Amino acid sequence: MRVMVLMKATEQSETGEMPSQELLEQMTTYNEELVASGMLLAGDGLHPSSKGVRVEFDGDERRVVDGPFAATEEVVSGYWLWQVASMDEAVAWVRRIPNPDGEHTVVELRPVFEADDFGDAFTPELREREQQLERQVRG
Repeated sequence: MRVMVLMKATEQSETGEMPSQELLEQMTTYNEELVASGMLLAGDGLHPSSKGVRVEFDGDERRVVDGPFAATEEVVSGYWLWQVASMDEAVAWVRRIPNPDGEHTVVELRPVFEADDFGDAFTPELREREQQLERQVRG
C-alpha cells in the first residue's frame, strides 16, 4: 500500500525558521534509511504558507487566497510518499522521525487510493487510460 505522510507546520516552520544543522543531519540519516528500505517513493519539505496560495472552488467560481494561512496546525510543511506493507509499518517508521528540539509536531498518515478502491465505476477503459498517464509521468 502507498501512504502519504504529512508533516504539519509548526510556528517555527511557518515563520520560515530554517532547521538546525543537527536536525538536517538527523533527517538526512532518516531519509537515507527510508531509501535503503526501498519504501521511499517521494518526499520534500515545503516553504511556509506565506509563500503559497489556495484556490477555493464554489461551483463555477474560483477564488485565489494568498498565504499565510491562519490555522498553522492545518498547514502541511512537508511530505513523504511511502510504499509499505501496512499502516502499522508506516506508523513504526513515523515513530522514528527525528525531533531533536522536542517540539510539538503532528504527522498525519493517509492511505493513497489504489485502482481497486474505486470498484466497478473504474472501468477497464478508465484503468487503461490511468495506466497510460502513469507511464507518461514516469517516463
